[in-house]
Amino acid sequence: MAKIKAILTERSDCVLTLTLNRPEVLNAVNGPLTEQLFDQLAAVENDARIRCVVIRGAGGHFMAGGDLKLFHGELGRDSDERRRFFEKFVYQVHPLIQVIKRLPKPVVASVEGAAGGFGVSLMLACDLVIVADTSFYTMAYCSIGTSPDGSSTYFLPRTVGLKKAMELALLCERFDAETAHRLGMVNWVVPHKDLVSETTKLARRLASGPTHAYGNTKKLLNASLHSSLDDQLQSEAESFAACAGTSDFVEGITAFTEKRAAKFKGK
Repeated sequence: MAKIKAILTERSDCVLTLTLNRPEVLNAVNGPLTEQLFDQLAAVENDARIRCVVIRGAGGHFMAGGDLKLFHGELGRDSDERRRFFEKFVYQVHPLIQVIKRLPKPVVASVEGAAGGFGVSLMLACDLVIVADTSFYTMAYCSIGTSPDGSSTYFLPRTVGLKKAMELALLCERFDAETAHRLGMVNWVVPHKDLVSETTKLARRLASGPTHAYGNTKKLLNASLHSSLDDQLQSEAESFAACAGTSDFVEGITAFTEKRAAKFKGK
């Protein structure tokens, strides 16, 4: 029997779409899904042909979080063995989050249906988030007697503020797309029927932009969360100068002076 891929891939022009493919469990995260998603992202980190990445879920949902059937199967271990197993399990997702933030090109989460637990963590780690108006969210962790993982305690308070993060994480109440948008967790809420077309439009726009400048901008904004003003100013100067050495900078300035739309090549 052929092995089922946990991640489906589709390339269209300069856009790579990665689809979480465990619809029978609402794309719940397990080892193969984590490993395959990381491998796909790492493979295009330095691939100039790919200028935007989209992450979505199969079967009408983004990701419901951890695979609770897998978790239940580990309950027969003694306390120490169980702790060691889950520590290793959680560590597996760290390279995935890190490569998303490190990738020198935009990563877009396209969300429909459920995003819970690690699904929220994964969504928050992406650079931009577009969601269906019917999507819904919950932190979920405390509901099963554990604390959050996968970077959510890093990104959530930085996005919604500490008090609201406490509320979402401790109470684990379900909330809708408009609430997620109001809290700044997502960028756009669109009708469910338009999610695919609007995601495609956004991805193509990003893929036709100045990729080097996008990568530098992403790096600067992420660094600003823990940099001093002096360090940030220095990084901005170095980044601007690096962009000025690219063909896209020449095209951007030339297009402006010629009063036409720039045609960026991502170089």
